[in-house]
Amino acid sequence: MTMHIRRQVKYVKGTLMFALPKREKTRYVPLPRAVLAAMDQHMELFPPPSVTLPWGSADGDPATVRLLIVNEQGGTMSGDLFTKIVWKPAFGKAGLDYKNRADGMHSGLRHLYASKLLARGVSVKELADYLGHEDPGFTLRVYTHLLPSSHERARQAVDEAARIGELPGDDGLQAA
Repeated sequence: MTMHIRRQVKYVKGTLMFALPKREKTRYVPLPRAVLAAMDQHMELFPPPSVTLPWGSADGDPATVRLLIVNEQGGTMSGDLFTKIVWKPAFGKAGLDYKNRADGMHSGLRHLYASKLLARGVSVKELADYLGHEDPGFTLRVYTHLLPSSHERARQAVDEAARIGELPGDDGLQAA
């Protein structure tokens, strides 16, 4: 139930190629059952074709891998092309206005992913690892506005400690 992120498709100076992920670093990300089911269904309907591209540079050694998302001819699609022919039209079909950068697939899905994980209590350190950030402080600075209020969780933590007698000097004082 873990996905190993070990390559990306990059478009550099007019050439599509495979390369290491962000910051030249592979990583492992938890794979939710719903995502795995959706991927299995997608692969059943659209078997992933093998695609060969240079590795790391325009003249790099060729590497062949199966890709889940390809163009209609079964070839590689750049992020820009995906945005133009899939992502932006999906906004239109949903009746949403598309704003460049803010609504881009990459940033939009990263922010959605980060907000959902933070709302469910995933630590900033774990989120930083999943997103490929070297510094959890950077992750915190970027996504701090997505952290849910913890007032109620703080109350519950102290109430729980009081119930099981973990609070020092518990003399029965009541707060207003």
